[in-house]
Amino acid sequence: MSDHVTPSRNDSPATLLGPTALVLGVIAFLGTCPLLLLFPLTLLAGALAVTLGLAGARYARQGVGRMWPAATGTVLGAAGFVFPMVLLSLMY
Repeated sequence: MSDHVTPSRNDSPATLLGPTALVLGVIAFLGTCPLLLLFPLTLLAGALAVTLGLAGARYARQGVGRMWPAATGTVLGAAGFVFPMVLLSLMY
């Protein structure tokens, strides 16, 4: 084993913030379907998607990770977080 393995900028855990936000954003957005009744999960996944998506966008601007999964996850997470709040406010 004469090869030295050194971490690069692409080996940072920050590279997974965008894809994680995208997955959570899709879960939050799909949870807004009234038939699924996943409002608590939708709110939690939406808030996490927005948080991780904004952090992923920050790192993507520095060259670590990609911007599109972070931005898409942020938008889907925000929609998944706001839509149940609007539904609850219209019900009462």
